[in-house]
Amino acid sequence: MNGNLKYNLLLALLFVISFQMIAQRNKEKWKGQISVGVNNPIETSENLGYYSKYLNIPTVNLGVQHMISETLGAKLDIGFNRSSNNDDSPEFKLNYTRINLQAVYDFYKLLRFFPDRITVIGHAGPGMSFSNPLGDFKENKYTFLNALAGIEFHYALSNTFSIYSDLGYVLSLSGEEKYNTNIDGFSFNGDLIYLSFGISFSLSGCNYC
Repeated sequence: MNGNLKYNLLLALLFVISFQMIAQRNKEKWKGQISVGVNNPIETSENLGYYSKYLNIPTVNLGVQHMISETLGAKLDIGFNRSSNNDDSPEFKLNYTRINLQAVYDFYKLLRFFPDRITVIGHAGPGMSFSNPLGDFKENKYTFLNALAGIEFHYALSNTFSIYSDLGYVLSLSGEEKYNTNIDGFSFNGDLIYLSFGISFSLSGCNYC
């Protein structure tokens, strides 16, 4: 075997190894998340007389997460929440849907005293809320901006699969009131807090699990 052929084979081998290393680093950058739980809408002062139950079901959150590095990433998620009146309020039901683009931060480097299987992740970012009362108040809809912040606790069952809880607060950035409670009845453009439990699973391998 001549020197040029050996040199070309060595270059080819190094290229293949480098490509495989890059591919390995990029494998686990995508995760899917599904969770269900409870919510509590926080009524505004203008909506006096209409009060929801303290705990309402269901809350359903669906998300896709992309990690830029081992600690920093972003996710896009959608949350659906249903609530209804308590015993001291006129009857109503509310569908509250939100969509948020959030930054994600994995605190594992700061919380090394936790067991390896436990991970704490913070997330926060802006979004849009869609408030849709049902029944007699179905015309009293709101669409408004929000800001969400939350924290997740993950327990890894494997390198690509974990169960987790997510506690989040959705801050309303709504403008002026559009509806008069005495005339129009129930509407909602307030804050919302939720607690959900679900699964997180890798969509692309296990580099940043």
